[in-house]
Amino acid sequence: MHQLLEKIVLIAKICGNKILTISYRLSTIVITQSKKSYIKLKQFCCAITKVIKSKWPFIKNRLVQYYYLIRLDKPVGILLLLWPVLWALWIAAEGIPDPDVLIIFILGVIVMRSAGCVLNDLADRNLDRHISRTRDRPITSGKVKIPEAIGLTTVLLLCALILVLNLNDLTFKLSFVAVFLAIIYPFLKRVTYLPQVFLGLAFAWSVPMAFAAQTNSIPDIAWLLFITTVLWAVVYDTMYAMVDKEDDIKIGIKSTAILFDDADRIIIGSIQLMVLFSQILTGTKLELGKYYFIGIALASLLSIYQQYLIKDRIPENCFRAFLNNQWYGMIIFAGLYLNYMLG
Repeated sequence: MHQLLEKIVLIAKICGNKILTISYRLSTIVITQSKKSYIKLKQFCCAITKVIKSKWPFIKNRLVQYYYLIRLDKPVGILLLLWPVLWALWIAAEGIPDPDVLIIFILGVIVMRSAGCVLNDLADRNLDRHISRTRDRPITSGKVKIPEAIGLTTVLLLCALILVLNLNDLTFKLSFVAVFLAIIYPFLKRVTYLPQVFLGLAFAWSVPMAFAAQTNSIPDIAWLLFITTVLWAVVYDTMYAMVDKEDDIKIGIKSTAILFDDADRIIIGSIQLMVLFSQILTGTKLELGKYYFIGIALASLLSIYQQYLIKDRIPENCFRAFLNNQWYGMIIFAGLYLNYMLG
């Protein structure tokens, strides 16, 4: 028995020594390989850094041109798209939207508006050079090549896809309509005098998507808000089109500003009244409180101010009226926000 125990101890010692030897060798190999990998990674990072430093003027120039191409220097477009999204999310969630959904939609607005700008400039590259306000845009001026612009659009749309994949199936299905509208809109000014309506459809499609993401359904109130957003977009984009009206007539571009002709102010005013009526109807159906209706009252004053700005059809003032709509959207949202916070 004693001899058996001695043999077991001896075998344990031999096995322990073997294990220690193997462990030492493995650790040596791991350390050696780690050092080699670290050196290679360091060399790779140094090489990348050198390339970036040597090419930095070029890289910086491209980034600046992309910045202007996606209009990050002009965030009004982002805000005009964002406000209806926030209206919809706050109504759908009764004042407390899901944080993940809120973040995804804010990022989605930025990404899709940026992609829309590139698509628009690609479609209009042969027209923009004839309009004083747009002739210096990156694509038409040759500062950004067409393959670059297509590549940038692809990256932006992939980013949008990644965002929407984090939402439910209904929202994912609705997103295909959003992409379709974004792609066809830039070409419609060649075939119809109503491109502003299609812009409204593209911008307003975010409303049913917001309801779908928040509630996994699209109630009737979502479609009322959808119509409101379409009408509002026709208002501010017609004001925008009034800025370029003379140039557009010369090169054959169509718009509601040209279609409405001398009746433009009356028609814009009528549509503004329709927007206000639909927002009042929304508040009535949802039984919203005084803060929301105070917001509508203040927003109506902005509509009157916009009418004042476009009264003489001076391009600079028409552009100011267009810009003023970002405050209109904000005031409506402020009314909704206060209603659910304090209502």
